[in-house]
Formats: sequence, C-alpha cells, structure tokens
Amino acid sequence: MLVITEAAKEKIQSVMESQGRPQDGLRLGIVGRRMSSFQYSLGLVESGQEVDDDVVFDAGEFKVYMDAGSASNLEGVTIDYVENIQGSGFKIDNPNPLWTDPQHMAVQELFDTRINPNLASHGGFVDLLEVKDDTVYVRLGGGCQGCGMVDVTLKHGIVAMIKEEFPEIDNVIDTTDHASGENPYYQPGKG
Repeated sequence: MLVITEAAKEKIQSVMESQGRPQDGLRLGIVGRRMSSFQYSLGLVESGQEVDDDVVFDAGEFKVYMDAGSASNLEGVTIDYVENIQGSGFKIDNPNPLWTDPQHMAVQELFDTRINPNLASHGGFVDLLEVKDDTVYVRLGGGCQGCGMVDVTLKHGIVAMIKEEFPEIDNVIDTTDHASGENPYYQPGKG
C-alpha cells in the first residue's frame, strides 16, 4: 500500500525519539486538493489515539494510521525525506488522480484557473474538499484564514464564481477554523 524510504523512516523515528515518544505511530491524511495536487497532513499518533475506522499500515518500525476517507487516495504513495539546497522535508509522491468525478474535476479547474489566482494576490488560497449533491465544501488558508474580510471574499467572490459557473450548486460550506494558525488575522500597517 505505502512505500516509505529509509531516509523517511530514519527521520520519523528521529522525531519520535527526540520527543520522547518512540512508541508513537504516524498519522497521514489528505486535508485538501489544490493546483492539481493533494495537500497532506503528517503527525505523530500516541498510543490510544487511534480511531476505530483508521486504515493501518505496518511500516516495520512504526505503524501509519490513515483515516478511512483518505486511505483510497493514498494507495501506492511513496513517502521520502529529502535534503537539498532549497531545504529539507518530506516528499510525498502520489500516483492517484486528484478527482475522478467530472463535476469535482470541473469545480477544481475553476478553483485552479480563476479563484485561487485571485486569492493568491492577497496571500490566500481555497481548497476544494468535496462536492456533494448541490453543496461544495471548502477550506480557506493563507491570508484568507481568519481575515476580517473572509465573509465578503467567500460570498461575493468564491460563491459568486461557483454559482455563475455551476448554477446547480446551491450551497458553499466553509469548513475553515478561522481562529487557528500562527497569525491568521489581518493587521493593518502602522503609520
């Protein structure tokens, strides 16, 4: 199911040991889709924090826990740890298509070609999480997460563009936790 390179295994174990948690596992999940790629979350899982419907992969030295919703899109993934001139970090190669449903693909294209380029000029972005019946579920990030103008951006920008392109969509649900993040709120310049 997963391939975890030796470099990635060594780094994961090093993090577990440095935090005094060598019995932990790794949680891998898909948290969004943007610009033709999946967005991932990686974190440690303490013993007892597993979820009943987790899909579990035994990596030998530790276990990898994936939520049931992400697992099918993680089939065949390779996790590597790379160090180069640009920095270091985990690299995830995923052979799975971003979406297989034509409506999801069309909405994602709207996000990639019109919505996200507009939001990028303000340091923000929006991830498409799901299209279900007449509802689109989104999560905002970057400068849009917690911004005082997020309601205007959502209603008069994102929702307007989606409904213009897809009249069958009645609802756009923002699932963003606007209170989290290191500095999610806009602060005007001084002077």
